[in-house]
Amino acid sequence: MSKHKIISASRSGIDCDYTIDITSEESIRALYKQVGAFDAVVNAVGFCEYANFVEMTEEQWLTTILNKMMGQINLVRIGQEYIADNGSFTLISGIFNVKPIPLSIADATTSGAIDTFVKCVAYEMPRGIRVNAINPTVLEEAWEVYGDMMPGFQPVPGRLVGKAFERSVDGFLTGQVLFVDA
Repeated sequence: MSKHKIISASRSGIDCDYTIDITSEESIRALYKQVGAFDAVVNAVGFCEYANFVEMTEEQWLTTILNKMMGQINLVRIGQEYIADNGSFTLISGIFNVKPIPLSIADATTSGAIDTFVKCVAYEMPRGIRVNAINPTVLEEAWEVYGDMMPGFQPVPGRLVGKAFERSVDGFLTGQVLFVDA
């Protein structure tokens, strides 16, 4: 049983409490105003384009940057105005910035940016606010979809990734990248 009241949001709003577009500052700010008081933000989304570097268009790069990188940075940048003292932001990166695979350059680049962002911004956060990132490998639950792209990778159960999120939210860490890899 969770000790937290969980409020969910997604772009589609399906099976969620709220709708949000993390590429829109207005949407992020509107969500924070609608939710009211909160202690933590956990983000597990960040759409990425996959293509060979020489064929990847600027539009594909910008889609990935606006979603995976700037969307998450803006969750923190705007959210620090609304989150409670000693609150927590937990972002998502991904294993490709340390274990790249073909076609993953945009994902790897933005994952590396998120990992660096949390390490740096933790020093500048006001009011005891903490910021961490979870950097998982592929989940067992997603292996059927992504396994062919990732030969030699060992998937991990989603519950382990969940434990990393729990450690970030309920722990004392800040400025850390929590790797969940086999």
